[in-house]
Amino acid sequence: MTKSIRVFYGKEHGLIGRKRLDFKWGIHPPITPLSIVHVSAAEATEHGAGYVIGPNGDALQEFIFSLGDADVWVSNVSPHSGGVAFILHVAAAGPVDVVVTITVEDGMPQQFRAT
Repeated sequence: MTKSIRVFYGKEHGLIGRKRLDFKWGIHPPITPLSIVHVSAAEATEHGAGYVIGPNGDALQEFIFSLGDADVWVSNVSPHSGGVAFILHVAAAGPVDVVVTITVEDGMPQQFRAT
């Protein structure tokens, strides 16, 4: 089954420019170098507990995605045993809140060498 997680990095992390991040995730089955992993990122706005409410009235997340002035993107996604490393790019005048979504697919990809 495909699994996803969202990681909120507040302004206090000082994410500006190019940052190497490594997220270790203890899911089963674990992430391996052969895993299919997608990582995306976006600027966010923190609103505190219970800002996004689910259909049963449960607080689901404390932030919303926002199309602010920062350009935020991910490159060089590199799965490894137990996690994934990636480069987070934040082009902004100062630190911004960022949300990273990590998705791990089931199975392994077919391999092909371009000629």
